[in-house]
Amino acid sequence: MADAVDAILAQWRRERPDLDVSAMGVVGRISRAQSLLGRELKEFFAARGLESWEFDVLATLRRHGAPYELTAGALLRAAMVTSGAITNRIDRMEAKGLVERVRDTGDRRSVRIRLAPRGLEIVDELVGLHAANEERLLAALSPDERGHLAAALRTLLESLGDTTLGSPSGER
Repeated sequence: MADAVDAILAQWRRERPDLDVSAMGVVGRISRAQSLLGRELKEFFAARGLESWEFDVLATLRRHGAPYELTAGALLRAAMVTSGAITNRIDRMEAKGLVERVRDTGDRRSVRIRLAPRGLEIVDELVGLHAANEERLLAALSPDERGHLAAALRTLLESLGDTTLGSPSGER
């Protein structure tokens, strides 16, 4: 059995037999899988009236526990986007009634982003469906294969410095 990356690697081996292109196979497959999985997730959330990034924000706030809020800066670091992009996203989600801005009682200069009741309802409704959808997407892999893949990707991510969620520990 062969995938699209095998064809790319065969072309490089034919054109440049002096190069070891095995790393291209791994990086290419990760990149293609991310693109294909991203498309599937985008369709899943669009069918439910959300953008993928909106669910990410809702899920980030939800999994932090009550009162389901973070500073805008913590959301910015978790989302890995520009400050202008996170402000725009929060504005759009606030307009949809998914989140609300609240003044930080400990620091009046700071604003926290909190799940609005509608946002909490939506994320609680969708997280189980999302997990089932991801199960469907990974159905071709056995539990052992998933475990090995997860372990290998964990090692890779650790080696690339991806060891935190992007917010200081304890920031809520």
